[in-house]
Amino acid sequence: MITTVKLRAGLESRRFRLCIGLLIILSMVSFAFDTVPDLDPTIRQLLDGFEYFTIAVFTLEYCARIATAEQKRKFIFSFYGLIDLIAIVPFYLLLMVDLRSLRALQLLRLLRVLKIGRYGGAMDRFLAAIRQTKEELLIFSFIALILLYLSAMGIYYFEHAAQPDKFRSLFDCIWWAAVTLTTVGYGDIYPITLGGRIFTVFILLLGLGLVAIPTGIVASALSVLRRSELKDEA
Repeated sequence: MITTVKLRAGLESRRFRLCIGLLIILSMVSFAFDTVPDLDPTIRQLLDGFEYFTIAVFTLEYCARIATAEQKRKFIFSFYGLIDLIAIVPFYLLLMVDLRSLRALQLLRLLRVLKIGRYGGAMDRFLAAIRQTKEELLIFSFIALILLYLSAMGIYYFEHAAQPDKFRSLFDCIWWAAVTLTTVGYGDIYPITLGGRIFTVFILLLGLGLVAIPTGIVASALSVLRRSELKDEA
């Protein structure tokens, strides 16, 4: 019992949290260098060695957290428990099965960056804000989907006859609507008719609100949570 308590305290200590956070950041930097073509073999060996070290630390941390969890099953299937598992599983799978198709699993290493959320209160506040505003966000998402579909229908009406190769079907128009409503504007397909351009202006204006509304909802919830924490601290 004493060992478990000490281990749990060590996992939650500030020094350990900083070390793991630094290791996660270095792991992301290592992953970036690992994608460089024609990298010097010596440097690649060093990167591989660092990867082995990182996996060993993350594996030990994962096992320690399971060992110290009061409800082990709950921890394993929790958000951070699954992130901890996903961060190490691809490495062991690639050791057991040498298939080219499984190389794509290496991209899951990028999910390690989500582990860093455990080591700061900001992520906890953000998740709490999402939980508090989930109904509003759900309604907004439903409205956004309806708006996306109506936008696609509108541009199909204006542009299909003028550009049958670009706006071939409603599915092509949904792509245009998604890019336009989110104000990304790749420029791969765009309206050329007067009606289509006027319609696009209105869609762009709606898109500004589409981006701003959920941001405001979550920001408001975060502000309330932060004020509540400051009151408790005072």
